[in-house]
Amino acid sequence: MEHDKIKHLVEEALSENKDLFLIDLKFLDENKIYIEVDGDQGIALSECIRINRYVEGNLDREEEDFSLEVTSPDIANPLVVKRQYTKNIGRILVVKLAESKVEGTLKEVTEEDIMLEWSAREPKPIGKGKVTVIKNQTISFADIKEAKVKIIF
Repeated sequence: MEHDKIKHLVEEALSENKDLFLIDLKFLDENKIYIEVDGDQGIALSECIRINRYVEGNLDREEEDFSLEVTSPDIANPLVVKRQYTKNIGRILVVKLAESKVEGTLKEVTEEDIMLEWSAREPKPIGKGKVTVIKNQTISFADIKEAKVKIIF
């Protein structure tokens, strides 16, 4: 199977809607093609169908048999590409680092890092009791082992 040709077809299909972006393209056993796409505003089922039809319509089943799956990301899966982080600004992320875990609202995304913000209760500097403070942490993409959007019901 021509992997470069399929990647090109996926890119062409995505170029028809600038809000869409590729998360993953896998070539699995038994000629299975797995395509995971998302959009800045989410992705409609009709877009997955359109991409599927475009790719399948430009491949010859007489030449080689294959199965094709075009899907949107699962909410339980970690964020993979930077554009997913940008899409989720304002949401709570749980970020696993090498030695710790940080949970906070995603406030900012740059080319190199993200910034999370959260509230914490800390002892008052003078006297007894605690006070609520706002904490911020900038985390480099290189330090992120896994980041997931926290699902709140």
